[in-house]
Parts: sequence; structure tokens; C-alpha cells
Amino acid sequence: MPRRSVLFSPGDRPSLMRKAPGAGADVLVFDLEDAVAPERKTEARDAVVDVLSDPEFDPEAEVAVRVNPGDAGIDDVATVCADHPPDALVVPKAASAAEVTRVADAAREAGADCPVIAIIESAAGVLAAPDVASADDTSALVFGAEDFAADVGATRTDEGTEVLYARERVVVAASAAGIDAIDTLHVDYQDDDGLREDARFSRQLGYDGKLAIHPAQVPIINEAFSPDPDDVTWAKKVLRARDEADADGRGVFGVDGEMIDAPLVKQAENILDRAGETY
Repeated sequence: MPRRSVLFSPGDRPSLMRKAPGAGADVLVFDLEDAVAPERKTEARDAVVDVLSDPEFDPEAEVAVRVNPGDAGIDDVATVCADHPPDALVVPKAASAAEVTRVADAAREAGADCPVIAIIESAAGVLAAPDVASADDTSALVFGAEDFAADVGATRTDEGTEVLYARERVVVAASAAGIDAIDTLHVDYQDDDGLREDARFSRQLGYDGKLAIHPAQVPIINEAFSPDPDDVTWAKKVLRARDEADADGRGVFGVDGEMIDAPLVKQAENILDRAGETY
């Protein structure tokens, strides 16, 4: 299923977790890490388990849980995966394939098979992004610009040039591994125009989706990562023409006056894959 929008909800706020599916996000993340104060971690863990085990909570979205780093995260996994496991686990501050495997193994020990969404948000994580992406259990990489900037001592700007290298390295690592790439959040949830432009740039870089910290951001993100109808029409023409060219033994062919070769065919396939359509 697509991962255009990934909406976070604090794990210690049951009402927000239960309301989260109404936002229309493709992925819901119940957060046990940054969104929860240290003294409320156990309460949050129990609240997440209550929501996951509620038979009336049955969203169409993928439901994931962000665990804490280190040993605390293993304890989180043992609890949330025991009876009614989430669809995926989110590993923060990932900097090695071993960290992904450790969390996935803990889930299996609890009787669950949960793919891992790994957040790359440190200098070490960015350098290790290909290694993290190549882990068997990794199904997506997420770039966390705010934590990365803090880690390297960068000053955040509207242009974002200070995180561009890291942002590109993460999406390249994900693409090379054949997994999803989810871009960093737009922190000003009231800035619709800024979010729209940021999401457009994310997609331009090759990302499959983007983080959201407020339900109001979800429709804008979903629209940005959904193929334009004109692009879908073009993609169908290209793939039909490709089939005709293959039958005739031609490697290059034209569509509406445009010469089409292998890279454009791949682009057409990607468009239809995102749209969930066939030709």
C-alpha cells in the first residue's frame, strides 16, 4: 500500500490515537519516543496496547508504533507485539542494520512479524543509510531533518540547503534497496503553502511520502504524492506504445511526438504504481 502521508500521534493520548484514522493518512504512527515525557512512558505503552487491542479500532491505514532507542525500545516491542501487534515498528535514530535486526528479532520473539521503518536522523545514520536500508527487515527509510541538523550543529533555514546532502543520501539509499523513502516533516503545521512547496520538492527528489505532525497536513501531502491525472494518462499511453514496440522489436518509439526510451518507460511504470492503476 502507498505511504504518501505518515501521521504521528502521541502514545499517551488515546483520544488522539483513536481519532487519527479520520485524517486519511496512509500510515499512522503511535509514538512512544519523543512525543512522550519520560515519566509517562509506561502509561503510553499501556495506552497503545489498549488501542491496538480494541476490536472497534480497525483502520484501513497501516498502523505502526515508534519505539524508544536501545533497551527501552526492546521492552516496548515485547509489550506492544505480544497480543495485537502493529503492522510495523518505527526505529528512531537508526545507524546500523544491526539495530533494525535487533528490533525485528524482538518482535519475532513476541510472536509478531513486523517490518521496520527506520528513521535516519544523525550524522552516523546518514553515513550508514545504505547499510540500514539493506537490512532484511527494513521496509522504509525516513529522513529526520531536525534531529540531523541538531546532531551536526547546522542552522535550519527555509531553503534547507544545510540538510540537502543528507536528504538526498537517504532517498538514494532507499531507492538502491528497493524500499520506500519518507521525507522529513514541515514543522509549521499552519503553513499550507510552505508545506505544499516542500512536499513538491520532496517528490522531486524521489521521495514516496512525507511525515505529518498535524491532521491538517495530511490532505496536502496526499495530493502532492498522488500522480496528476494527466501524468497517469501519459503513462498509460507510454506503456501501451511500449508493448507495441516490443512486439515489433523496436527499442525506441514515440508518443505524441515525444521520443520514449527505457528511463521514460520506468517513469511511466512508477506513475501507474503510485496511482494503483493498470494500463
